[in-house]
Amino acid sequence: MPPEPPRGRFGRTRYHLIVARHDPTKLIGVLLAIIFLYLIVAPIVSIISDAFRVHFGDHIHSGQDPGEWTGYYLWRVFRSDVSSILFWQPFMNTIVVAVGTTLFALVVGGTMAWLIARTDVAGRRWFSTALVVSYMVPSWTFALAWLTIFKNRRMGGRQGFLETMGFEPPDWLAYGAFPTIVALGLHYYPFVLLLFGNALRRMDSQLEDSARVLGAPRRTIGRRIVLPLMLPSLTSAVLLIFAKILGTFGTPYILGLPVDYQVMSTSLFQSIQNRQNGVAAVIAVVIIVVGVLVIVVDSRILKEYRRFVTVGSKGSMDRRTKLRRWRLPAFGLVLSVFVVSVVIPLGVLFLSTIQRIPGRFEWSNFTLRYWIGSELDSVAFPRGVLVSGELYGAVWNSLRVVGLAAICCGILGLLVGYVVVRTSGSRLSSMLRQISFLPYLVPGVAFAAAYLSLFAVQRGPVPALYGTFTILVIVMVIGNLPYSSRAGISAMMQLGRDPEEAAQVSGAGWWRRVTRVVMPIQKGALVTGIILPFISGLKELSTVIMLATSDTQLLTTLSVKLVDFGYLQLANAVVLIIALMAFVATYLAQRLTGSNLASGLQG
Repeated sequence: MPPEPPRGRFGRTRYHLIVARHDPTKLIGVLLAIIFLYLIVAPIVSIISDAFRVHFGDHIHSGQDPGEWTGYYLWRVFRSDVSSILFWQPFMNTIVVAVGTTLFALVVGGTMAWLIARTDVAGRRWFSTALVVSYMVPSWTFALAWLTIFKNRRMGGRQGFLETMGFEPPDWLAYGAFPTIVALGLHYYPFVLLLFGNALRRMDSQLEDSARVLGAPRRTIGRRIVLPLMLPSLTSAVLLIFAKILGTFGTPYILGLPVDYQVMSTSLFQSIQNRQNGVAAVIAVVIIVVGVLVIVVDSRILKEYRRFVTVGSKGSMDRRTKLRRWRLPAFGLVLSVFVVSVVIPLGVLFLSTIQRIPGRFEWSNFTLRYWIGSELDSVAFPRGVLVSGELYGAVWNSLRVVGLAAICCGILGLLVGYVVVRTSGSRLSSMLRQISFLPYLVPGVAFAAAYLSLFAVQRGPVPALYGTFTILVIVMVIGNLPYSSRAGISAMMQLGRDPEEAAQVSGAGWWRRVTRVVMPIQKGALVTGIILPFISGLKELSTVIMLATSDTQLLTTLSVKLVDFGYLQLANAVVLIIALMAFVATYLAQRLTGSNLASGLQG
């Protein structure tokens, strides 16, 4: 039996310190909880507080002193004469874009998933990886490609391809809801492909065979057997895409700005730019509440479906439908989706960077000036991207910020997993598990607004961090914490206590046990926990657009800045560099970890 703690406050304190020296798991857990309370919970509380307190400058309109509790911002956002501009119209636009994108992704992703997972379409193994490429590039890549083709005279800068050829696209085709839905749909359909495709491949085809033998027509089999079994994966895909659209910023900003088509994320950004912090806080709270509701509904639906599992692992059969005469048309359909979602966007972006006037296919029109030129007609960016110091500064900033954030993410994720698993069943374990998942519920642009509110001024011993690299690293770490912590928990659940106890019996201290036993065993999980946040951070825009300044410019913010200036060809070149870096990082990640995003589809 372990010795009882000595009595008396001093004795108990001394006892706990001795225990913590030999096994500081709980102490580390408490420190992590304190850090997370400040970096995750406090920003959310701060932004909620901002929504109900009078800000300096608004006291004249609200009739209250700065700092007093107020309902002024609620009235201004929901009931005032400008509420339609501030909230209701952006809210309706967000719903339209979210529903349209989800339907687009469901139709395209669901069709591709069925063809690859359940049929003998030609090239299915290659397409299972190739179709995921569109999810690896930044979502606003498609927006820039769309703009390069359909841009008309409403926006400054170079003409679009079609306008150069003599066609002037109407505004509804160039900007607004329709192009936003298509661009986001092309980015998010691989999400459905992966979730729905994996579920389809695991489904036992003997169920369909049994129904067919009993005389059920194909339509009945699909409606009564396949669809009910696929509903959990379809529901998850729908809700998760819907939640992601709420905080998506880049695509609506690029395609909606010229016609003042606002969604909630761009309305929030514009409110902060106009120093309407109270209004921005209310909009951010609405985005957070909707995001939380979506995740809660998803969790409840999944919990409900777990009550009746009808597909087991034993005796299941993965039989593919033979397309016969439809095999060639099906191959053409899959190839068309790949061309439209990958080849055309990236090809158009590259083509625009080597043409003086986009869309004019004359030999004299081709040039490398946007890559290596020195006297461009773009005043704010007079040199090609490869000879510009601004690009290399942004690359260095991106690698420094994203690299440091990825390393912190990997270590924090493993530490959270270690504490959660080793203190399983305790309040500390439950608290860490829940808090580390909270950032997933908060859209990136809302989280950035919260950080802007919390770290704009000095608060106690914590200095003002706005405009520093520190705040960018912190917000990227917190943004990726849900993924790294879940990876750490999963990895640590597979590691029993035996190796550590054997080392402890041999006299090894806690630090030695962790560095010589735990870390070597979990090095695969640690590498994954570092590389995946690195890839995600390279493409990140929503969480950094409000926090990056001219001194802390990243590649993503540089590309948006070039779009704002109307230098579309230079912006396209920067986005191609981001895409190339993301491809290389993804390839290295798959080589190092031996994983493949689409491995579940290949069979």
